[in-house]
Amino acid sequence: MLQIDPRIDAYIAKSEPFARPILSHIRKIVHQACPEVQETMKWSMPFFDYKGEMMCNMAAFKKHCSFGFWKASLMHDPKDILTLGKTGMGDTGKLSSISNLPPEEDLFALIFEAMRLNVDGIKRPSKPKPAKPEIVVPDYFLKILKDNPEAEKAFFDFSYSHKKEYVNWIDGAKREETRQNRMSKAIEWLSEGKGKDWRYEKSA
Repeated sequence: MLQIDPRIDAYIAKSEPFARPILSHIRKIVHQACPEVQETMKWSMPFFDYKGEMMCNMAAFKKHCSFGFWKASLMHDPKDILTLGKTGMGDTGKLSSISNLPPEEDLFALIFEAMRLNVDGIKRPSKPKPAKPEIVVPDYFLKILKDNPEAEKAFFDFSYSHKKEYVNWIDGAKREETRQNRMSKAIEWLSEGKGKDWRYEKSA
């Protein structure tokens, strides 16, 4: 049964006149290729889901439309149709008319390939998490740590966040006297294996 989301009807109706036939054509092709597709809106754009996963999407802008596949980087594309986002306009480039789209048989082939990935449960690779910036321990604190082996070991055995808390607290002192007091406290707590905010940590 054809599953239509009225929000996509409204999206197409509000688009620029040139965009409406393009979006309607893409929508028709997707439904013809994948009768079980589910329409939805995500990030204010029309999306087409299959087997509970995102499959493809379309969007309209002031002077062009776009059509792309959620797992484009994993798709078999023997005719090298997909731009893989190189244009920043979706995987099939800028679309200012229906004629800019690949031939229908090629669109069907791409949709079938996207369907296969969802059926096989193949996931899009997640983006690698950005590396945490290196914690720069001030020389004056390193010197005091070196004179207190137990505190030094505890500090460098701590997690990234615990080390960062100590460094930010000590380095954030505006007066030298305050900095010295904080370092003395830090050595005391570190020697006892305590984090900087140990008083607020829940006891096990």
